[in-house]
Amino acid sequence: MNEIRKSPVDSLGYGFIPPQFLPKAKDEYYLRDSQNGNKNYRQLSASEIEVLVRNRNTSDDWNNILVSDAFAPELVQNCKFFGLVRIGKLEAYYLEFHNLRMPVGLYNSTIISSDFGDNVAVDNVNYLSHYIIGNDVMIVNVNELATTDNAKFGNGIVKQGEPESRRIWLEVCNENGGRSIIPFDGMLPGDAFLWSRFRDDADLQNKFKEFTAKKFDDRRGYYGMIGDRTVIKNCRIVKDVMVGTDAYLKGANKLKNLTVNSSPDSKTQIGEGCELVNGIIAAGCRIFYGVKAVRFIMASNSQLKYGARLINSYLGNNSTISCCEVLNSLIFPAHEQHHNNSFLCASLVMGQSNMAAGATIGSNHNSRGADGELIAGRGFWPGLCVSIKHNSKFASFIIMAKGDYPTELNIPIPFSLISNDVSKDELIVMPGYWFMYNMYALARNSWKYVDRDKRKDKIQLIEYDFLAPDSITEVVASLGLLEKYTGNAYTKKFEHGKRYGQKELQAIGKKLLQGNNAIVNDLEIIAEGFEHSNRKVKLIKVLQAYPIFRELISYYATMQLIALIKRNDIKSFAQLQEVLPVRLAKTDWANVGGQLIIKTELEKLVQQIHSGKINDWDKVHQFYSIQSNHYAADKLHHALSALKEVHGITAKKMDKETFATLLQQSITTREWMVKNIQDSRAKDYSNPFRKMVYDNQKEMDTVVGAFADNSFIKQEIEALAVYKKGIAELVKKFKL
Repeated sequence: MNEIRKSPVDSLGYGFIPPQFLPKAKDEYYLRDSQNGNKNYRQLSASEIEVLVRNRNTSDDWNNILVSDAFAPELVQNCKFFGLVRIGKLEAYYLEFHNLRMPVGLYNSTIISSDFGDNVAVDNVNYLSHYIIGNDVMIVNVNELATTDNAKFGNGIVKQGEPESRRIWLEVCNENGGRSIIPFDGMLPGDAFLWSRFRDDADLQNKFKEFTAKKFDDRRGYYGMIGDRTVIKNCRIVKDVMVGTDAYLKGANKLKNLTVNSSPDSKTQIGEGCELVNGIIAAGCRIFYGVKAVRFIMASNSQLKYGARLINSYLGNNSTISCCEVLNSLIFPAHEQHHNNSFLCASLVMGQSNMAAGATIGSNHNSRGADGELIAGRGFWPGLCVSIKHNSKFASFIIMAKGDYPTELNIPIPFSLISNDVSKDELIVMPGYWFMYNMYALARNSWKYVDRDKRKDKIQLIEYDFLAPDSITEVVASLGLLEKYTGNAYTKKFEHGKRYGQKELQAIGKKLLQGNNAIVNDLEIIAEGFEHSNRKVKLIKVLQAYPIFRELISYYATMQLIALIKRNDIKSFAQLQEVLPVRLAKTDWANVGGQLIIKTELEKLVQQIHSGKINDWDKVHQFYSIQSNHYAADKLHHALSALKEVHGITAKKMDKETFATLLQQSITTREWMVKNIQDSRAKDYSNPFRKMVYDNQKEMDTVVGAFADNSFIKQEIEALAVYKKGIAELVKKFKL
């Protein structure tokens, strides 16, 4: 049976902090007073009390109603007050927001032990308890707006006297909880990534837990706060929720144990039918239309819409999930997931990703427990109705054709199209697909992510370029794989029975591929270890992809050299040679929440956490900033190392002729990219099955926009012209 406790009515609104948790010489308002900086209150006059009573207001003790000097009692009507209530300035105005017009004042509400700023408009709040409300706030038609003494506002902490079992964890990346992290306000994608990794390092895991505990006070008695100019209307339950300034909450069913960050230039909105529990919502987020989210973090400027479900997950900055279901996942910035039946479970998705309708990522575990995981590099793009099994792992910028992939996958070659040929029972991998067939989407996405990055505090430098240390490292490794598999295919077909070592096979394949030998097109090139099955994994278009990958490396290196020249305002080739690094070490990189960081630097971070030199999350965030400052130089070193490994060009010994060749090659590559951008988009206008729904070209142009008016293509053409001009000036200045 329900336990209904009875207490004297004159105690309602008092004793918010249980006596055992109240420090000596402190009253129950000591934390409330520290939160509310306004101390300019006075008691009511006899005439003000008379007006209040005449307006059908009641109070258990009028001496506990404190007001500002500019208090207007006639603007308080039909309210019940319990406990200490403090009211700011009330003036004869009405407030208006999105056609909602409300007179300033307190009306038709039950108010318990709360503070109000200046010129608030509160009407028909059935139960308002233990809140500090800012200036110019509008609250109307709310069933419950309350804070408990042990409120945590979505942070994974425990209050005094609470057992450890009350702590909120996010079970990201794995449904079994083995990679759980503790959510906290201000958690960056990199924080979530670091915490979810290094699971064998118990001391490091405990340090992260200590860092989080240091950020928050475990004392009981903090009030909920609603920031200036926030509007809350037609909501049912708002409990233990901290709300920033300029937020807009309308029609939500239940908001419980949340921090809702918002600011004048990054407003957060929560709309109709939403139910959000145990979460952190960063500034600039939008949550609308029946969203369900439990145990979650939304980083800044992300969106949940149209019945989306987000559970035990971290959603990175500038991301959108619409209609879909996401469970136990860690998602880096710039993720797009739409359509009602997209499903993402127990995955680490490293950003710039896009899930098509019907995709089921993690459709089963292929094990005897719910412990499978999936790791997808940047630019992951599963197509319509793709079904992928745990465990699987994908390199950067993998696109998957429609199909049910029956077993686990490990695809190490970036920029590949993966398809399941059911008729032949083969897995098909096409390296370099994006550059051959869909350059428009690849280039536009990189531009789009930069353009849509609305973060105000860019502590982490998020990499959006498709050519970066992570993808280029994979390209370099892929060249070796393509050489080995080509050599193996050649010897099997033409030298059957003769045995070769791995280095010999790679040398044979390298000779064939670098020689552009057409015989490669006739080979059945089989990959190993890409799929957990006994069927063939066939590589196609290898002869076309191989030179593209090599060209990308020289282009990437040239781009970094040009960036160096601009950063340092280098005036001559001799000066360039002076600043080029003497020693080039091969570096491994990690994608830490969308920020690319050298792995050895991460190891130093871990060591400094162990030693106590880094002892809180602020210092971890300083580490991100330091790495951001070093990134351009680190990227240059990486590019020159790749150039040396693949093309044998040593930066320090590079002469003018070699540099001039690199510059000219970069123009050729850039021209080829722009042409492919145009050609791949032009196919959409020439395809008869796209044109057949329009009566004529003019109608098509009106509906989808004329090809000649495509702003992105125009932008790329103009950028190419600027680039060519810049190279010409550089050649002249360096006397190449």
